[in-house]
Amino acid sequence: MSKNVILTTGIYDMIKDHVRRKKVTAAEEELLLLELKSAEQVLRRDLPDNIVTVNKRVKIKDHTLNKEKEYMFVATSKKNNKKGKLSILCDVAVATVGREVGDIINWPFRNGERKLEILGVENI
Repeated sequence: MSKNVILTTGIYDMIKDHVRRKKVTAAEEELLLLELKSAEQVLRRDLPDNIVTVNKRVKIKDHTLNKEKEYMFVATSKKNNKKGKLSILCDVAVATVGREVGDIINWPFRNGERKLEILGVENI
């Protein structure tokens, strides 16, 4: 995790609040606080298209489970699990938000550490 994450100010504040409310594990909290310290904050219009953020369809390869899956990350108020729309604050979104296509992340999920690779990002 040598590269800085790129976040809009709104997503930055949302993640900071999520951590403050203790909605993440201690290991996730440590990583997120470290990432937020060096995060690059940009305006929504300046956010590159290949960055994971809200209202994006993201294709992720889980190297630990050897599976590829597509996710749709939306605002918490618009989540709909039946339609595959997950909150930007769900575990996999928090692990990948602010990262770009090609990034590989080792993340301490509640059920153990997993290695994820971002294969694609597109607007919903």
